Amino acid sequence: MYSSQVSLLTEEIPNMVSSFRVSELQVLLGFAGRNKSGRKHELLVRALHLLKSGCSPAVQIKIKELYRRRFPRTIESLADLSALKSPAFPLDTTPPADSESGSGTALSSASTSAASQPSSPLVSPLVLHDTKPSVEMQEASTSIHPVHPDVQLKSIPFYDVLDVLIKPTSLVPSNIQRFQEKYFIFALTPQQVKAICISRDFLPGGRRDYIVQVQLRFCLAETSCPQEDNYPNNLCIKVNGKLYPLPGFTPPLKNGVEQKRPGRPLNITSQVRLSSAVPNQISVSWAPEMGRNYSVSVYLVKQLTSAVLLQRLRNKGIRNPDHSRALIKEKLTADPDSEIATTSLRVSLMCPLGKMRLTVPCRAVTCTHLQCFDAALYLQMNEKKPTWICPVCDKKATYESLIIDGLFMEILNSCTDVDEIKFLENGAWCPMRPKKESLKLSSQCPKVESTSTVPTARVVFSPQLCAGMLLCTSQSPAPSSPVPLLIPIPFKTPSL
Repeated sequence: MYSSQVSLLTEEIPNMVSSFRVSELQVLLGFAGRNKSGRKHELLVRALHLLKSGCSPAVQIKIKELYRRRFPRTIESLADLSALKSPAFPLDTTPPADSESGSGTALSSASTSAASQPSSPLVSPLVLHDTKPSVEMQEASTSIHPVHPDVQLKSIPFYDVLDVLIKPTSLVPSNIQRFQEKYFIFALTPQQVKAICISRDFLPGGRRDYIVQVQLRFCLAETSCPQEDNYPNNLCIKVNGKLYPLPGFTPPLKNGVEQKRPGRPLNITSQVRLSSAVPNQISVSWAPEMGRNYSVSVYLVKQLTSAVLLQRLRNKGIRNPDHSRALIKEKLTADPDSEIATTSLRVSLMCPLGKMRLTVPCRAVTCTHLQCFDAALYLQMNEKKPTWICPVCDKKATYESLIIDGLFMEILNSCTDVDEIKFLENGAWCPMRPKKESLKLSSQCPKVESTSTVPTARVVFSPQLCAGMLLCTSQSPAPSSPVPLLIPIPFKTPSL
């Protein structure tokens, strides 16, 4: 009896080690005093070699302890373990995905899943009968989350979704450890691989850019409304064993507030195997939060430009000018309870973003102001840094809520030399042209003296005549101070 249990234990321990992740393999090798650096394939070979060379009972106990942490179930007897026996993990293949990764669809759809994705000893809670659950199991089973919740993510205007590679899948902690890790596997079809390869563009420096992309998204596992992109704490992503660089942290608005990464979709195309014969693996490591659960999904998308979005906005049509006229009348209607009444509204025809004349005037239907901004420039700015904030009222102005104002289009076509207009109470408008300033003489200007001249004849005065010239002042009224005139008065010299 004892010898049979020992042989059964010797057979099952390699299967336990084969199901370990990188973290468990590193702990095991470190406990045994072996080198714990390297990739998972190297760590697994090292751990299996440790078993073949003969391991101490302490190492076997450590293996069973790590296995219980990996699959938090207590097994009553070795006979129950033998019922779940599976072949050991092949050393020449990629690591298996987690049993709770939610990628069963992708695994079953891959044509080479039987050859490239080996099975691992996954303990099913439906098979095991646990009469004495451990503390870890009690903590992990307090809340049960669906693998594929009905989570909807907000659509991104600059991307068209072509296909769903992994449906929104819950990131459920499997134990009470601080850091959790899940594996997800998906495979591309030949048509998808062809679409990605055709859209490839080579950039300076040897970099590659793709119009058709594989996009990874995270969000809160909430089903009440479409969710925005949101990352879990201490997120770490590996695509096919290679670390994926995440966006940088945004500076906090207040001191003492924890820094967070801006939520945005992640383009992992450059690290994806562009082959329909080889599946792709994504490793997600995160720190669970109390009361907050997250979801992960993968999509095949096509990137759009601001010019395409502008054309789609034009195709939606121009809003009837009567809508704007009704809004003008509503704003200029006198309030009987107010002593001050607005009789006119001045609106600029210059874009508040580029300080240039409007070409495609638009605003959001949620905005209450009349001032418009240029649609082309607004889309170009959001293509570089998506904020979708109205430049006039600083409120949300999403792409779906943008409209082209028909009244402003009529005004821009009617007057091309005016940068500002005024709306009247009846909804009419008039241009605001700058007034020409009239020239006025300043009272501080110096006085100018003028002498009478004869334009047609030259008059020569004798010395005696010049001596008798008198200075007199004109008596005629003038708007300004009197102008002195020199008037010659001849008189006879007395005879001696």
